[in-house]
Amino acid sequence: MQTIVNIDVMLAKSKKQSKELAEILGLPPANLSILKTGKAEGIRFDTLWPSARH
Repeated sequence: MQTIVNIDVMLAKSKKQSKELAEILGLPPANLSILKTGKAEGIRFDTLWPSARH
């Protein structure tokens, strides 16, 4: 089963910048960019949960 998360939509709705979201998630901005472009092969649930809270 595949989960699709549109990070650009999340950022627009929360009125945050990529840099802010990266800090919240505890990710380097480069890794967040990989997630945004869809080039990531996977994501850990412990990384995904904080994004659901914000």
